[in-house]
Amino acid sequence: MQVVLAQPRGFCAGVTRAIEIVERALYLHGAPVYVFHEIVHNQWVVDDLRARGAVFVDALDDVPAGATVVFSAHGVANAVVAQARLRGLHAIDATCPLVSKVHQQAQRFVRQGLTLLMIGHAGHEEVVGTVGRVDAPVHLLGAVADVHALDLPTDTPLAYVTQTTLSLDDTREIIAALQARFPHIVGPEVDDICYATQNRQTAVRALATRVDLVLVVGARNSSNSNRLREVAARAGVPAILVQDRHEIQPAWLRGASRVGVTSGASTPEVLVQGVVDALQAQQAGPVVQLPGVREEVSFRLPAELALPVD
Repeated sequence: MQVVLAQPRGFCAGVTRAIEIVERALYLHGAPVYVFHEIVHNQWVVDDLRARGAVFVDALDDVPAGATVVFSAHGVANAVVAQARLRGLHAIDATCPLVSKVHQQAQRFVRQGLTLLMIGHAGHEEVVGTVGRVDAPVHLLGAVADVHALDLPTDTPLAYVTQTTLSLDDTREIIAALQARFPHIVGPEVDDICYATQNRQTAVRALATRVDLVLVVGARNSSNSNRLREVAARAGVPAILVQDRHEIQPAWLRGASRVGVTSGASTPEVLVQGVVDALQAQQAGPVVQLPGVREEVSFRLPAELALPVD
């Protein structure tokens, strides 16, 4: 059995930045540092930061007045920012810059007087944060059927924005349905959504053509990891999401001569290596990494987190 690794996989620049923000805050301010929601959707990452002094909360009321709080990579609504300010919290924003870009697009469209639509999954933290960044109603679309159900005149001035971690195929279908029904709608091109989402989905699609089974390493509440599994399955190969090596079942591997492995943008490489080690313990042969896009994107940390010069 051969193990084939997708490239790229794992951490994107936004996740790397968010984790480093929490680490720097702990170093500069000392524990505890509070984090509003999971900094990224991966339990291993959360547990590692918790062991170093991060305290994860789902309500700012659980943060002591005057404490340091980090907003997660998914972004937060204006109301959360205002509440932190009223409670005298020292807030550090770890929102992914590409998510912030979506916030800015949404705000610009609303300022232009356009009715705003958002393509995304109801309840996802990124969607909640984006909707909460504009002072206007937002129509949420999760499927093509939602486009047909919109109770809006055809000539309504419309604009759309999208969640960054969606399936590109699904997003294209929804945008196409919007453009067919509302010819004058404006919004970003699907390729402008998120470089990491696009690269990882392209890589897993290529991987799926070469293997008998795809294992996607990622958290069950990770949108981008779930989308990778869906993309592989649509390519016609069995695809399973696993959180770590302990979830691999030997029965999955029977008859598989090539097993592909990839990971979501919030999954540390140590978990991928654990899965590879587990596969090799099941008599796997050589590990092959496919060629792919080499990502060299990096995002600057907030200036307040600069390390002191010795």
